[in-house]
Amino acid sequence: MRLWGRKSSINVQKVLWCLAELGLKESVDFERIDAGLQFGIVRSPEFLKLNPNGLVPTLEDGDLTLWESNTIMRYLVSQHDKNLRFPQDVKSRYGSEKWMDWQVGTLWPALRPTFIGLTRVPEAERDYVGIQKAYQDTNQLFSSLDHTLGSYAYCSGEQFQIGDIVLSLCVHRWILLNDFFPRETGARADLKNIDRWLKQLKTDTHFQEFAEKELNIISK
Repeated sequence: MRLWGRKSSINVQKVLWCLAELGLKESVDFERIDAGLQFGIVRSPEFLKLNPNGLVPTLEDGDLTLWESNTIMRYLVSQHDKNLRFPQDVKSRYGSEKWMDWQVGTLWPALRPTFIGLTRVPEAERDYVGIQKAYQDTNQLFSSLDHTLGSYAYCSGEQFQIGDIVLSLCVHRWILLNDFFPRETGARADLKNIDRWLKQLKTDTHFQEFAEKELNIISK
């Protein structure tokens, strides 16, 4: 297998975390090639043949090429979860799936303006009103997840799922943005069930490996 994408991309991190949970190691079980932003490549004719969107991650596995991070994760679990790390019963699987679609279609579009505005836009060009509004909107969205986590250990039940991966990476960025830019984001909602869930992920999964990379991205 070959994975195209830089480690600073939240969508590449999803896939790398999934691979780690499946026991697959970079340079042993798959090759990773830096691509995107400072690494370029994604607008080259060769890459666009793989992914016409010119985005990362992109996965090649034999004669199959996939893009869209959540689809890649679903594929990896279907083909490589030999030790049944992720439960496949209907309730757990599709409970996780709904959160994955919510993350990509609702949650990340809400949080992204704050992240991009505070980490990539030059300070003199930042729309601070828009940045704070996006952050506060995200506070409201996370209350739905917090409510669910009041009844379940994980997003779709009592076992870890790939939905927890995509959600927790967004949660971690949400927390770090407030830690480093408290005035610009405004107050972060106090959501105790999410806090409990993150502590559990740090203990029971590969979360910490990717949390540390996020710290480096936002603190620069």
